[in-house]
Amino acid sequence: MDLALLRTFVTVHRAGSFTRAAALLGLSQPAVTSQIRTLERQLGRPLFLRQARGVTPTTIGDELAHKAAPHLDALVEIAEIGLDDDSSLRTLHLAGPPEFTAERALPALTELTGEDGQGFALRASFGNAEEALEGLAAGHHDLAIGTARPRGALLTATPLCDEEHVLVAAPQWAERTGPDELRHTAAPDLEHVPVVEVHESLPFVARYWASVFDARPAAPGTVVAPDLRAVLACTVAGAGLAVLPRYLCAEALEHGAVVALHDPAVPPLRTYFLVVRTGTLAMPHIARAHEWLLRAAADWS
Repeated sequence: MDLALLRTFVTVHRAGSFTRAAALLGLSQPAVTSQIRTLERQLGRPLFLRQARGVTPTTIGDELAHKAAPHLDALVEIAEIGLDDDSSLRTLHLAGPPEFTAERALPALTELTGEDGQGFALRASFGNAEEALEGLAAGHHDLAIGTARPRGALLTATPLCDEEHVLVAAPQWAERTGPDELRHTAAPDLEHVPVVEVHESLPFVARYWASVFDARPAAPGTVVAPDLRAVLACTVAGAGLAVLPRYLCAEALEHGAVVALHDPAVPPLRTYFLVVRTGTLAMPHIARAHEWLLRAAADWS
């Protein structure tokens, strides 16, 4: 079986589209289509179902991708490293949400960089869960961190850690939401408090309200900034309430720059996953980073 055909097949499988695969491979779309048809003729089975938007792998297609992709990735690894043990450091490409990646993952992984014979260079990309998984599947990243567990056999996800969410505001707002002793037994009066969020849809606040109060937030977003660190800064400045990961606002809570407006018996949690392409943990630099992050996460709270 022609390895070039398999490479094209795996790229289409990961990209979910002949058009995106062609762009990744530097080929024309007709060339990609022709190679897939050739492979299908050789196997005597259809590998993809053509749809209006992209393609969906058949059962045979999924099985072939699961078997072939790790070996093709290993061959690419050999080609990139070469046979010289004195070659330059391998590069680990990591993708994940900006705040968690910057505050948690990158500081942990920098301990593995350097020229100690086992270290690697590190490159980070920030994006949402969907973007990170798409880039990982297409081969742009080696590891992805996200809050969505991928489906299918092409990507393998391992739970990394749970993130506790806290409802916070500057002290002047807390004074208007009720006595401290009521914050763990009753919902505070928050309808008059502005909301600081990362998106107009209020993803963090809405999730908290649904989980803790079984309701929807009444107030719209007053300040919207697409970075939780900016949300924290605006909350400290008195812009309104926010729902933030505890690790991100722990220092502000400790110093009284913000206070918790509510103390639910069961705080909302969000799980992060560490995701790789199936089979790539055979590559030493990816396996080492994967194991290191899992160990580091045991100490994150």
